[in-house]
Amino acid sequence: MPTLPLAVAVLLLRFSLSQMDVPTRQSYVMAVVDPDERSAAAGVTGIARTTGAAISPSFSSVLIASAGYAAFPFYLAGGFKILYDLLLYREFRTVRPPEEQRA
Repeated sequence: MPTLPLAVAVLLLRFSLSQMDVPTRQSYVMAVVDPDERSAAAGVTGIARTTGAAISPSFSSVLIASAGYAAFPFYLAGGFKILYDLLLYREFRTVRPPEEQRA
């Protein structure tokens, strides 16, 4: 970014959009999972995100170190995020929470 105010604005915009799916996903998972399985479901979804965040620096640091692939981890992460969202939508588009099934 050419100026500090622009860099701060873009950073704040990124922070506001980057985790936008988390509350929706958590709420939806809690709505469609049986009450006695909610803790396990929250653990599984949380550990999947944590594992990905823990492993990815070891791969991305190697790619960023080489000049030809410096931008590749960013494209790869964005692609995985889009793929994750689309697969989540495909798998659960027909599943309705119990309160929607009664209506």
